[in-house]
Amino acid sequence: MRKTINGASVLALLLLLLLAMTATAPVMAQVLVPGTPTPTPNDPIWRAFSAVRDAIELEKKVDLTTVRNYEWEQAEWKGGIDDCTALVTEDPASARKLYFGWVFTVTSLTGQVFQGRSSFDTTIIVVCDQVVTAATAPTPLPGTPVAGLPTPIPGSAAAGGFEIGGHVLAMSPNTFSLMQRAGMRWVKVQVRHNPGTSTDQAANYINTAKANGYKILIGLLGSKDALGANFDGYTAEYSQFAAAVAALGPDAIEVWNEPNIDREWPAGQVSGANYTRLLAATYNAIKGRNASVLVISGAPAPTGFFGAAGCTAQGCNDDTFMQQMAQSGAAQYMDCVGLHYNEGILSPSAGSGDPRGSYPTYYFGSMLQRGYGPFGGKPVCWTELGYVTPQGYSTPLSAGFAWGQNTTVAQQAAWLAEAATLSAQSGRVRLMIVWNVDFPSPAGDDPQGKYAMLRPDGSCPACDTLGAVMRR
Repeated sequence: MRKTINGASVLALLLLLLLAMTATAPVMAQVLVPGTPTPTPNDPIWRAFSAVRDAIELEKKVDLTTVRNYEWEQAEWKGGIDDCTALVTEDPASARKLYFGWVFTVTSLTGQVFQGRSSFDTTIIVVCDQVVTAATAPTPLPGTPVAGLPTPIPGSAAAGGFEIGGHVLAMSPNTFSLMQRAGMRWVKVQVRHNPGTSTDQAANYINTAKANGYKILIGLLGSKDALGANFDGYTAEYSQFAAAVAALGPDAIEVWNEPNIDREWPAGQVSGANYTRLLAATYNAIKGRNASVLVISGAPAPTGFFGAAGCTAQGCNDDTFMQQMAQSGAAQYMDCVGLHYNEGILSPSAGSGDPRGSYPTYYFGSMLQRGYGPFGGKPVCWTELGYVTPQGYSTPLSAGFAWGQNTTVAQQAAWLAEAATLSAQSGRVRLMIVWNVDFPSPAGDDPQGKYAMLRPDGSCPACDTLGAVMRR
């Protein structure tokens, strides 16, 4: 997201400051004007801007107390935070391994343009030797067909303010009571389509959710075996099933789940372009039956497992996969970008400090940028967002999830509330579905219950922290 403020008049500046104090989503940029500006020392954007401005003034020997305008944006840097400097051009190995943060572009009163970068926690500041324009993937105009894909059918479902919900196992009175405490308005369930599947299960879920006053998101899973055996044939069958579900009146449908890995998609066929073919057919089928259904693209599994190449026969890194989707025209066939975030062990406001390293999928801010960046401003829908904690269970997390072993229930509760707050304030997120509300932990390695808001002793601290921020 990019924010720009121009220094036009004192009256306009006063109005901006008033909006910053009263709006639901805060103004995320400040303007420096003659005299003493009104600082917001607890705002991380203000702190980062101040640090970058000071560094530019020191290095470039300029006075930026008063500026014509400045812009800021969250960004991801392929070569690290230092790749806008000559030092890294001369010695690429010297680049620090920080790949995401804020970029500030400052125009002085004399028209000089400077650029600097900051880590989210402002511990790393870089003054750029050149002004770099962020590259964004081209997004086809709405209604413009992409070669081999159908013309998109328009729908009306993208409007609406930020809301939260939960992925549930049981639509029981107790589960609904927990969700009400948490300020949730949405319930998510999954329905799997296999050849010949009826819509009875989906109808039951939809009717139950509506009867209890909730909007419902159907995560529509598919059969990777059937897709692999006959891609076009199964795509047609799956999309028509999605249309039949849409006719039952759900509020949203997520098209597939984690299609970037071979656990969910046929090995050897994983690519954002192939997924876009299925998404396009399904989007049009849904909108042709019920234009008000929010169509969410299938959230990829957050991963860097597939290395520098980005893809192998077994799958693709989520960023590579979404870039492939964008280049294939996927933005035309979604109301919302599906995104997962489920491997955090730090506060959502943290941008560094994870002992596992600096990979972007570890951090809330960089994961949001990963999903939002490629699709030309399409809003994000978190269809799974959760924090795992073994506290209250007699068994530790399995080896594959041992990174979450030290997370406490109190941290889970605080971080879910903070993720909701940051999502709402970002202006980029339409929906946040917590993974999960009420799942138990089955035998084996799957820690479903250890992600749950409902703890083994029957308590739900996250219900209260979420409820507090959603009712402000």
